[in-house]
Amino acid sequence: MNHPDITAVLESPAFKRLVARRWRASMLLTFVLFVVYYGFILLVATNKPLLSMRVGDGTLGIVLGVMVILLSWVITAAYVIWANRHYDPEVRRLRDQIR
Repeated sequence: MNHPDITAVLESPAFKRLVARRWRASMLLTFVLFVVYYGFILLVATNKPLLSMRVGDGTLGIVLGVMVILLSWVITAAYVIWANRHYDPEVRRLRDQIR
């Protein structure tokens, strides 16, 4: 049994836009991480001599591996910032329509 206000909000264009925006943001960030991570794995599998090149006290492989990890943190932070600035306020606005 749905409350009429809930049904109206769930069927509203604003709610559908919000869901679509979240889906696009999530898929874009997932795609970027997928390309970076699997690109690194593919590089490990196909070009070990490149990754074994010395860079300072380590190797290029270590540097790139650390960059993959740091990029995952940056992507997570980007999503959190986006959600705090855009997604969460819109969710609150839609929730307030139900009350």
